Amino acid sequence: MERYDALFRLYDEFDTDTLRAYKDFVDLFPPVDSRVALDHWQSASDDMEERKDAIRDAFDAGETYADVAAHATRDQAFTALDLYNSHERPVNALVLDVDETLRSAGGTDNEIPRETLHLLTEFHERGVPIVVCTGQTLENVKGFAIQGLGNELVHSGDVSIVYEAGTGVFTPGHGADTKRLLYEDLDEEIRDTFDEIRSRVLSDAPDELRRCTHLQGNEFNVTMKPNFETGSPDAVAVIDDALVHMLNLLGETVAGEEATAGPDWARAHYAAEDPEIRGVLESRGDTADCDPADVPEDVRSTFERVDVAYYEGDAAEIGSLELNKVVGVEAALEVLGVDDPFALVMGDSKSDLRVMEWVAEHDAGIAAAPEHASRDVLDHVIRTDELIFDRGKAGDVLRAVYALDRLASLG
Repeated sequence: MERYDALFRLYDEFDTDTLRAYKDFVDLFPPVDSRVALDHWQSASDDMEERKDAIRDAFDAGETYADVAAHATRDQAFTALDLYNSHERPVNALVLDVDETLRSAGGTDNEIPRETLHLLTEFHERGVPIVVCTGQTLENVKGFAIQGLGNELVHSGDVSIVYEAGTGVFTPGHGADTKRLLYEDLDEEIRDTFDEIRSRVLSDAPDELRRCTHLQGNEFNVTMKPNFETGSPDAVAVIDDALVHMLNLLGETVAGEEATAGPDWARAHYAAEDPEIRGVLESRGDTADCDPADVPEDVRSTFERVDVAYYEGDAAEIGSLELNKVVGVEAALEVLGVDDPFALVMGDSKSDLRVMEWVAEHDAGIAAAPEHASRDVLDHVIRTDELIFDRGKAGDVLRAVYALDRLASLG
């Protein structure tokens, strides 16, 4: 109870709200060429240090408690201590989804907040590796990572990018291991299937679908994106069309000589596997004329290795079930030298859920999700450590985990 008592005293006896306000101002103050503004910044910095000095003098572990107070609210600090008492380990890696997790179209104008970016730099300075784990292409992720975190941090050797939901891993500063193309480990049959689909997905599409979509520039996965604002009615309609087209094409490709039956087989199989896909097919009247049990064994065995993902109004995608974010994260942590991970996993979708379940199964971390995450993700997070955050507020969880690591340092 000693640490709980110390936190009660910290937040009862000291004006921690003002301390955090000074800390945020000092950290996030934009660079300006103004003597008045710089004087104001220096005054705030001096006031912050005075308040931290008062806390340093009041506690045996004063530096730690001053740092906790400067980063975390009362609730975040007690959440941190509860997490430490539950797991008895600090977080030693961050595994972070980007879209609708670190940034949100509805909450942050699709930009990662400066507060969140600065918190990530603070974790980096404390030696915590960062794994950015996303379905996006490498070039997209690398571009905004460098823009937001800086070229030096991204190329420090402590940052890894798992891209295309686990088909590749990019970890600058690690020589021959800098880029690992995980899809090259797949057998020839699966690679040939993807090559065939990629070569036909646009050329074989109906004219309207071809005009209203584009292919994401993936190295391996095949992803159709809308030429409309994500989530708009037009985008929803065209991605529904794209899903059906990709299912049909996948069925034709895998069925080979029985290509005419392939589309029905694919729609039957994937509708049985995914209720969202089933819902799209039912709403359009495109359900299969056969039962999943009617799919030939050799065709079914290939379907069971290929993932069809549907993101309403955003994307329809074909990927490999043998390559997912878990595989990518394991490879990234290996390159980063994290042999005994206890990671914070933040995400919102079923691809992130796989990583959350993996760390839970191996006692290798904790999970956090935004309030608008998929139902299955929210159910998992609520069952574990209840780290649910408001849309666009990933920084709230990062602050709690920062406090967790500082409290864990007390031994």
